[in-house]
Formats: sequence, C-alpha cells, structure tokens
Amino acid sequence: MFLHTVFAACLLASSHAVSVISRSNSELLQRSPPSAPPSTIGPVAELTIVNRVIAPDGFNRSATLAGGIFPGPLIKAQKHDNFSINVVNQLQDKSMPLSTSVHWHGIFQKKTNWADGTSFISQCPIPPNRSFLHQFSAPNQTGTYWYHSHFHTQYCDGLRGPLVIYDPDDPHKDLYDVDDESTVLTLADWFHDPTTVLDKILGPVTDNSTLINGLGRYPGGPMSPLSVINVEQGKRYRFRILGLSCDASYNFTIDGHIMTIIEADGVETVPQTVDILPVFAGQRYSVVVQANQPVANYWVRAQPNIGNQSFVDGLNQAILRYKGAPEEDPTSSAGPSVLPFNEAKLASLMSFPVPGVPEIGKADINLNLVAGNVNGLFTINNFTYHNPPTPVLLQMLSGAQHPSDLLPIGSVIELPPNKVVEITLPNTGAAPGGPHKFAVVRVAGNSTPNFVNPIWRDTVSMGNEGDNVTFRFITDNAGPWFFHCHIDFHLNNGFAAVMAEARDQLPIVSASIPDTWASLCPADDPYTESYGIFNTSLT
Repeated sequence: MFLHTVFAACLLASSHAVSVISRSNSELLQRSPPSAPPSTIGPVAELTIVNRVIAPDGFNRSATLAGGIFPGPLIKAQKHDNFSINVVNQLQDKSMPLSTSVHWHGIFQKKTNWADGTSFISQCPIPPNRSFLHQFSAPNQTGTYWYHSHFHTQYCDGLRGPLVIYDPDDPHKDLYDVDDESTVLTLADWFHDPTTVLDKILGPVTDNSTLINGLGRYPGGPMSPLSVINVEQGKRYRFRILGLSCDASYNFTIDGHIMTIIEADGVETVPQTVDILPVFAGQRYSVVVQANQPVANYWVRAQPNIGNQSFVDGLNQAILRYKGAPEEDPTSSAGPSVLPFNEAKLASLMSFPVPGVPEIGKADINLNLVAGNVNGLFTINNFTYHNPPTPVLLQMLSGAQHPSDLLPIGSVIELPPNKVVEITLPNTGAAPGGPHKFAVVRVAGNSTPNFVNPIWRDTVSMGNEGDNVTFRFITDNAGPWFFHCHIDFHLNNGFAAVMAEARDQLPIVSASIPDTWASLCPADDPYTESYGIFNTSLT
C-alpha cells in the first residue's frame, strides 16, 4: 500500500438517536419531484472552477463550484484508466478566495506527487485566469473517491465532488443489480456565509443545513425540494456514500432498510450488515440495499453530530422513492438500531498483510503524534502547521538536505524509503483528531490491536478521549504527503503535518513534472528563481 495524502476525521459520530416524526397534512402537500441525473465527466476532461449563485437549501449565496454545480460533476473512470484533468480557474468573486487547487482524495499518485493538488505541499495554487493539467494514473485502484479544493477552506464554499473508478471484475458484483451515477450519494454540510467570514471564528463553526446529493432544507427556511433516490422493488442497489463535509459527521440510515457494507475508502471489505452507518468527513462507503419493502416513499436520514439534528420538515433528509410511489414526502419513521456499525469488525476482503512485526511499537519507525490546542490553534507534537512560503515538494527538489531545512519548521517529518511506519494518535482530550491508505491495526473504541486482517483505509476517526488509534504503512511513494485533520476549519487552524517520504527516490517524481507546474509560482519575486516562493494571501 502506498502513502498518499493522510486525512483525519476529527470528530466521533454521534450516538444513534432517531425520533419518530409526525407530519401535518399541510406538510404532506410538499412535493419533491424526481431528481435530475447527476452531471458526469470522464477521466479526460476539463474541470472549470467558477463562482455562481445557487440555493441548494432555498437560501441564495455565491459559491465556488466545479463545473458550476454542487456537488461538482461525478468523474467516472474505469479500472486502469489514465487521468488527464485540466483545472481551469475562472473565479471572480472577491468575497471568497480567487486562487484554487484541486486534490484527488484517495488517489495514490504513485510517481506523480506533483499532481496531488495540495496547495503549499505539492504545488503552488492556480491563480485566477490560469489552468493546470493534472495527469496521473491509478493502477489497480478501484472504488469510491472524491475531489475537493485544497486551498485554505475553499471547499467549504462548494468546490467538492465525487470520483468513482468502476471495476468490471468487482468481486462483489453478484451482490447488486444497479451501480451507476444514480446510486452515488453525497453528504455535505452547507454554509450560508462565505469562508472568509467563517475562518474568523475561533471555536466550532456550525453549518446551516445538510445537503444530500446537493439538496436540503434549513431551519425556518422554505420547503425546498429534497433529493430523490429512485429504486424499483425487487432490485439490489450499490449505494456509494461519500462524506463531503467540511466538519460534520453523519449517522446515515434508510427507514425500513438495512445496508451491507462492501467497500470502505476504495477497499473491498468482507460484507458487514448494519442499519446505521457513521460517515466522517472524507470517508466513503459502498453499501448494498435491497428494495424489498412495499412500494412507498422512505426517509433517507443523515443525522449530523453538530448543529441542528432534527428531522422536522425534512431537515437532514432525502427521499428513497420506489417506482410507482406518489411524488410526496414520506411518512415513514425510523426504528431503533439493532445492527450497529463496528469498525473493529470491518475487514479487507483481500486480507492484505499488515507490514512489519505484528506487535505495537515494533515497526521500523514508530511515531507518536500528540494533538493539542493552544489559544484556538491546533498542534501536532507542539507545532502548529502554517503554510510554507514555497511548496514542500519544490523545497525538496531545490536541494534542502536536512529535515530542519524544510518549512514549515517542526511540521515536516522525514521518512526514509521502504520502511514500515507505525503512527499512533492518542486522543488526550486536548484536541479531537485522527487520520492515510494504511492498515488500521487499532481503531477508535477498541484497545485490542488487530494484525490479522484489519481494514485498510485513508480516513479514520481518533474517537473519544482515551482512544489510541494506530495504523501502519510502507514508505514506497516518494514525495511530501499531507497528514491532516479533515475538519477543514481545524486544518486551517494548524491541525496538520507533512510526511516527506523517500527523498532519494524523488528523481522518479521530477522526471514527469511538466514545465507548467513551476510556472504556477509567481516569477516576480527574486527568491522564486531558486525556491519558487509565492504569496499565501487569498489571491
């Protein structure tokens, strides 16, 4: 398994607490017509980043969008496809960041660290009226991924969307009948204020609504249409559930239906049946749902762990509509959870071996990363991450010879090639946090390590105070990789570090870097000629 950008889903999902909703006759008159099929593009495409006023929950606001829509278009690829995506920056709204970058979350970027899309780590941001062509492959990767801005907290303004690599030889294909763009389900928090306002808040940032497939309602707002997921009685559906949130995690349920997990973060799993699924920011799951209930409408619920957790008036919900059911809001109610999710029981279908000696603390390199919080700024091992003046990859290519030479000081961890690395993330209560594709040998809520067949994934939760999440990977992918909390406001306040991996193998990466990569960095500063320094302001 390769080390790529490492993520932290920093908050534990709230416990299952679903109330029965009683709806008045006037509420039942609200109609949610069939949802339009999602926009799709292929692995060779142009992705234009624009500002547009949208109202996904009934409230008009200017947003930063991929392809002018929210969520951005589904990028559909097949196993072994090569990607060539030209990101074109046409942003003009000065109330929000004007520069941008797009990161392909979960793609290993083997030999193409420069195409990872992480501002200040692997590239300079794309300035307004410029473009950058990302060319990469994803050999042997299949499953559910996503893309999002990696410039400041810009993806909270709307720049986020799904990416799926379909496998014609999927080992689970006999378990489902339907797997297409209509079964991709995105969960996202939505904010009425731009991030330039939200970033000034020290402490929790509360969203205004939950959007499922880009539609939702907010307390006191209009009865806007909700997303409709169409099914036909008797068929089995592979729903790909993506946590596109900036902060919130969700308890995902479908009234009257159970779910069988078959994938987590691009890794096929041993099937596990649940009736509730916690989905953290950055996580993805595939679940099989059988349409085996009477023809009707059923609530699809995404209960957030923060903000308004009510289901009144369709909040935090979408509609599962059977063919032949009327176009109206459901009257279904949620029953008690009897099949809870247990991450400790989640196992990789292919049983990938855990690298190294099967004992905690016996890897080649053992890192204990302790999160903290000082005056609203997060720390990892007492250092708050700040964007460096030049991308870490460019620093490494420009001749920085020692980890202490790399910026930001204290936040870059040098890792030699072909070593087994074990990272432990104790949740001390000083700060929530947690992260990469790695073997999660000790999950949140479980003190017993699993070296036999743990789940491999790229986003985990640190859990509650006292948990000690531990994972392993091999340093076989040269370049700097971002290890950070995927609550974007926490990242913005310093909850991150950089893993500078396999420096000796960087010539493999530099061989494929196009000239346009360096040209993203401003040329009007004399320091740029040597180090590519650039302005880290919003524009």
